[in-house]
Amino acid sequence: MNTNHLIHSHSPYLLQHASNPVDWRPWGEEAFRVARETDKPIFLSIGYATCHWCHVMAHESFEDIGIAEKLNDVFVCVKVDREERPDIDALYMAACQLITGSGGWPLSVFLTHELLPFFAATYIPKTTRFGRLGIVDLSNQIDRLWKQERSRLMTAAGQMKSHLEPLFAMPQPEAFSGSLAHQAADQLLQRFDPVHGGFEPAPKFPTPHRISFLLQQQNRKDSILPAVDKTLRAMRHGGIWDHVGFGFHRYATDNQWLVPHFEKMLTDQAWIAMAYLQAHLHTKDPFFAQTAKDILTYVLRDLRSPEGPFFSAEDADSEGEEGRFYTWSLAEFQRTLGSDADKWAVIFDVRAEGNYLDEATGTPTGANILYLRIPLEQWARQYGQSAADMLAEWEGLRSRLYEARSTRIRPLRDEKILLDWNGMMIQALAMAARVLQEETYARCASTAAAWIEQNMRDESGLLVHRWFQGNRGIPAMGNDYAQWIAALLGLYRATGNSDSLAKALHHTRLMEDRFRSGPTELFHTVGKDHLELPIRPLSAEDGAIPSIQSTMLNNFVTLYQLTEDPEWKQKAKTLADALAPTMRRYPLSALYGLEAMGRLEAGWQG
Repeated sequence: MNTNHLIHSHSPYLLQHASNPVDWRPWGEEAFRVARETDKPIFLSIGYATCHWCHVMAHESFEDIGIAEKLNDVFVCVKVDREERPDIDALYMAACQLITGSGGWPLSVFLTHELLPFFAATYIPKTTRFGRLGIVDLSNQIDRLWKQERSRLMTAAGQMKSHLEPLFAMPQPEAFSGSLAHQAADQLLQRFDPVHGGFEPAPKFPTPHRISFLLQQQNRKDSILPAVDKTLRAMRHGGIWDHVGFGFHRYATDNQWLVPHFEKMLTDQAWIAMAYLQAHLHTKDPFFAQTAKDILTYVLRDLRSPEGPFFSAEDADSEGEEGRFYTWSLAEFQRTLGSDADKWAVIFDVRAEGNYLDEATGTPTGANILYLRIPLEQWARQYGQSAADMLAEWEGLRSRLYEARSTRIRPLRDEKILLDWNGMMIQALAMAARVLQEETYARCASTAAAWIEQNMRDESGLLVHRWFQGNRGIPAMGNDYAQWIAALLGLYRATGNSDSLAKALHHTRLMEDRFRSGPTELFHTVGKDHLELPIRPLSAEDGAIPSIQSTMLNNFVTLYQLTEDPEWKQKAKTLADALAPTMRRYPLSALYGLEAMGRLEAGWQG
């Protein structure tokens, strides 16, 4: 089997592409040198191992010999795993959003030798259709421009740099105001879907830090707790929840939480578990506590490595089909449940033609996603059962479905271990230990933390971002330090081990020295000694996970509340002032940071 330059990589995603006929190279000076010497532009393709549309583009284009020959002829082709290099992804995703108005993966970017983008897109089809250039036609256009009108591309790249630089240069600080939290809560409630729950139309993402923020604000408006309750119950009852094996899928493609994108990510499990734990803290409702426990059951069973830390994700696809592992035909459902199948097919809406449509054709799939139109407690009343009996009956049948499903070919598990993602899961386990009074969770969190301390360091003793199959690499970035500090603080709160607090203080000093610069005192994505990109990434806005700024703001507040040292309170206020202009323009951009300032004002809340 022929291989390309990715064969010696330590990324599951890059290794997926090591046998492509495309002459992929890893990101680095060697690839940049070849681009200069051959006078070719760079085609940068960014994705990750469990990305469905990355698989689609790979199968359609990167495995096609004819297309590979075209790409090799026109470009120096570079592959990046976005989970390994979030700094590279952040810069070029911002460029894609400026150029196209949207973003996503795979991310396809075309660069000059100075690593400046002149064109960007996400998924590019194999052939031109529906007004979208295919990969060959696009390559031919870029090739012609590069050879005949290069000045146009260089001008576009220069303009793109001038547009990108302000995005990563924060405005001057202004006084933080608590009213920003009120504005954010009001805006979120205006977005609330009262029918299906959630705060956006399709596709619907869980965005759990919105839930945590609203719970902190619940005393301000009577409508907050019902909105949170509706959303969390709808998520658990919908197809975005794996009713057989537990855990949440990435997002729902519809507005009712029914049809998921089936990928499961460690980060989602961590933050969603914490949102349900917060809901239990505020309501004492056992439904929320049980959901958090079930999420952690999935994580500890399927994403935990034998040594204790946590793998990154499970793919959406298996056997070449998205969702194949998770869906059921009516015949499979009946074969597994026997005489119980008819009753439970009604409850979970399992049909002969399938209960969802093919996204491309709009025709029935013949497959069924398990979901609940109404809660099991309501079904129990319809069947004349107690809620406890109905739940016990389902648990027995769920176990049978789980065993039957276990004989299928599982989706790929991305087994790289990321420092920041593990930090998030350690936080969730530590919080579960406190809230649920379950010592097992604290032990699991401590075991993972001890393994990281031992294994995720370079020769000088500094933390690294990634570990995979015995290889540790990539210097830890800002988000790694921020989430690791938060994990150590969570461990201290759960266990009382003063060593965790001492380590958190040590890494906070390192974080400040290596990642903070400029008059605003914000934190950059990469350290001062790793500036290979044309623009140093910096973000003040929360995305699917909270930003470095929001996380460090929470860390400063927690350090102050644990130590009562006024230095940390002042640092929190200084960082809040730096974030205030961004929060004022878009209050929903830093909810986790607003939550931190709410804690500073009110004292401990969860």
